[in-house]
Amino acid sequence: MVVQKEFIERAHRIVWCSVATVGPDQRPRSRILHPIWELDGDELTGWIVTRKTPVKVRHLANSRYLSCTYWEPGHEVAVADCEAGWVADVATRQRVWELYRDAPAPLGYDFWSVFPDGPAGESPALLKKS
Repeated sequence: MVVQKEFIERAHRIVWCSVATVGPDQRPRSRILHPIWELDGDELTGWIVTRKTPVKVRHLANSRYLSCTYWEPGHEVAVADCEAGWVADVATRQRVWELYRDAPAPLGYDFWSVFPDGPAGESPALLKKS
């Protein structure tokens, strides 16, 4: 549990990470995303509010695994290799939306400016990583 707590502390301090997936052509693709993490007992769970783009959908259909890499100039890193899946449950999407909204800066973010239809809208999607 110490490792998970240190991971969350570092990830939430760095905030932005490179998230890599692998497509059906077996080529990797990276993008910069803003995950938030929770620890429940020994279980570490990550969440990403994002758009469900055709590339992300295709890559996660090919392989449910992704890698999240945080790095800062002092060469502190945090890496999580995870299984990921889309979450359609509106109650969970609302809870995670509020988790982001209520988090302190720089981790906290209010998605209403990007997704005006809210967490139940068509545009925002939620990825769960475990």
